[in-house]
Amino acid sequence: MDFNLVELLQRVARGELPVAEAETILSERAETNLGFARVDLDRLRRRGLAEVIFCPGKTADQIVRIMSALIAGGQNVLATRATPEQYAVVQQAHAQAVYHELPKAITIRVVEPGPPVGQVTVVCAGTSDIPVAEEAALTAEIMGARLERIYDVGVAGLHRVLNHVEALKRSRAIVVVAGMEGALPSVVGGLVDRPIVAVPTSIGYGVNFKGLAALLAMLNSCAPGVTVVNIDNGFGAGVAAALINRVGEPAS
Repeated sequence: MDFNLVELLQRVARGELPVAEAETILSERAETNLGFARVDLDRLRRRGLAEVIFCPGKTADQIVRIMSALIAGGQNVLATRATPEQYAVVQQAHAQAVYHELPKAITIRVVEPGPPVGQVTVVCAGTSDIPVAEEAALTAEIMGARLERIYDVGVAGLHRVLNHVEALKRSRAIVVVAGMEGALPSVVGGLVDRPIVAVPTSIGYGVNFKGLAALLAMLNSCAPGVTVVNIDNGFGAGVAAALINRVGEPAS
């Protein structure tokens, strides 16, 4: 969808376009009302990331129609927590859709991204944490960050994370994903002077309480500079790290 805000405002200033008509154009540009969903087409401008589709609770047809509205608005698509069954329906409507198995996400590229900037490093404690870590990594990549992954470096073998300190120091932001007792963000926070976004996962034995133990441990970290998102929220961590990563970059 072609749209030039400056040209629109200039037409209003020259008296070529009534204010009421310009308001209507802006309103239509900002939102597509599908009845069951109001697709926010202005979010990319405001937040630097287009509206993201959270798939649980939505029918495959609803997901397809929201994707179609985003594509018509000239925006790339990210759908999180999608099932293979939902993807099968999406692919019939949008053949260019790609399914990312580990983070269970669907992407559709409409606009080619620019070169990646900065560095976000995604660290996870164990192999079982990788799906959440990959959700964070994919999100940050879509938002333009250069990514480095450091996986399976939990505190049961501290030497593993110590082998990557130099890579951590090169990062503008670090996402640390861990389940069980959730200690890894505190360890990383004690090694580097970079902002850390900690993600507790629901991985763990009985009294892990589906991630609550890791969440509380991270909230009580004695390492300053550790910020915590909700359990299994790799998406939220990826967004936060990517926004931090943009600091100092020229505005687009």
